Amino acid sequence: MQKGRLIIAVIIALVSAVSYFSMNQTNPVTGEKQRIDMSPSQEIALGLQAAPEMAQQFGGLDPDPQDRAITEQVGKKIIAASGAGKAPYEFAFHALADGRTVNAFALPGGQIFITKALLSQLQSEGQLAGVLAHEAGHVVARHSAEQMAKQRFTQGLTGAAVIASTDPGDPSTYKNAAIAQMVGQLISLKHTRSDELEADKLGVRFMAEAGYDPRSMIGVMEILKKAGGSGGPEFFKTHPNPENRVEHIKQAIQDAFPNGVPAGLKK
Repeated sequence: MQKGRLIIAVIIALVSAVSYFSMNQTNPVTGEKQRIDMSPSQEIALGLQAAPEMAQQFGGLDPDPQDRAITEQVGKKIIAASGAGKAPYEFAFHALADGRTVNAFALPGGQIFITKALLSQLQSEGQLAGVLAHEAGHVVARHSAEQMAKQRFTQGLTGAAVIASTDPGDPSTYKNAAIAQMVGQLISLKHTRSDELEADKLGVRFMAEAGYDPRSMIGVMEILKKAGGSGGPEFFKTHPNPENRVEHIKQAIQDAFPNGVPAGLKK
């Protein structure tokens, strides 16, 4: 019986591994080779399908027409004037009504959202550009598609581990299954933190190309820190601590502008 479970587990693990490692797509904007199993058009369709439900979770669209207008205006400017516009996505920018949750997020394919709670705390158009450019970075870097492929891979390995280590006649073996699931989750969290830092780097690039001072993004990190972004151990977060992200942002600015940030960029 145990031998049969092991054989099934090995087959599941091999199929998951072969499927995952055979995926190879080159990102046209970043030049990065990625393991993704969906097309840009599928990402767009997925994002459009999920957008209404996601908006509803945050109270729907912001009733203030000025909030909606400035969000859309700055977002469109970033896409029109930066490398983000070279990506094959249908970007749209939405202000949400939620006045308590400090958040911004992007769905696959270009649907980008910011809550009123965060928007109301931003002190300049440049800071709004920093938030939206960061989220556009997630879309362009195809982070959601990457994460979904990774999750399917880790779920396959976790399923194989559960089959191999769980004995229906011995309840104690279910602890092994729980450990395997935790490992899979931590792997996903590690990659997500890496994605956040890459989105910061792309955000610096996109907002500067659109005429905004990338140093404004540092002010956004200060706002997030005050909102409680630094509480708790960083290892168990999907977002790196704001103060740690500041150092990466400063380095990204230095790399992009070794001779200093050009004068005249909007803050």
